[in-house]
Amino acid sequence: MSNNDAIREHLKYFRDLGVQGVTTDPVWRERGPRPLSGGEASSPPAADGTDATDGLVQVRARIGDCTRCKLHALGRQQIVFGVGNPHADLMFVGEAPGSDEDRQGVPFVGRAGQLLTKIIEAIKLSRDDVYIANVIKCRPPGNRNPEPDEVETCEPFLAEQIDLVRPRVIVALGTFAAHTLLRTETPISRLRGVVHEYRGAKLIPTFHPAYLLRSPTRKRDVWEDMKTVRALLDAAQ
Repeated sequence: MSNNDAIREHLKYFRDLGVQGVTTDPVWRERGPRPLSGGEASSPPAADGTDATDGLVQVRARIGDCTRCKLHALGRQQIVFGVGNPHADLMFVGEAPGSDEDRQGVPFVGRAGQLLTKIIEAIKLSRDDVYIANVIKCRPPGNRNPEPDEVETCEPFLAEQIDLVRPRVIVALGTFAAHTLLRTETPISRLRGVVHEYRGAKLIPTFHPAYLLRSPTRKRDVWEDMKTVRALLDAAQ
C-alpha cells in the first residue's frame, strides 16, 4: 500500500465517524511517554495480588460451560468471555453476544464489531491495546435484551474482569450496558457527554456501534465521546 493509500484509508476511519477534516491539536498527533498497550506499561496486580492475565484465565475456567441461567438452554453455542489486553487502560463493555460472536466465541466480530474496530483505531489504538467484554456472556435468543435474572447471574463475572484489568477508562456501549453499570434508566442520550465513576475507573456511556449502523447521523456524538476518552487516557499518563 502506498503512503497516499494509507492516508486515504486512515481518513476513511474518521469519515465513518462523521468527522470532517483533521484537527491540528498536538494531542491527536502525539502520544505521551507511557505506552497504552501491554508489556512494560502493564497495570499493577489486583488487590489480592493476582496477575490480571492469570486472574482472567481463572475466572473463565470457573465459568466453565455455564448452566447458571436459562440462556444455556435457549440456543447459545458457546461462552463469549472477553478479548484483548489484560492490562488495558481502556475497556469497552457491550450488551451481549450476537450471532457472529456466538459462533466465534469472540465479542464484537460482526458488522458492529468492525465499526468498533474503526472507532478504536480513530483514537490511535488497536483492538490489541484494549479489553472488550459484554455484560452477558451468552447470546440471548433472537438477540433480545438480557433479562434481569440473566444479568444478576452474569454481571458478577464482568465485575471480576473489570477489577482484574483495572482500566482507567470504561466505555459503556449502548443503553443496556450503561443502564446496567450505572444502575439507572436515564436515556443514553442524556447519560453520554458526562464522565461517570465506576469501580475506580472513568466511565463514558456512548451509543452502541449497532445503533450507529442504523443511525449514522449519531456518529458525530460517538466521536465527541471518544475524544473525551482519548483526553482522559492522555491526562492519566
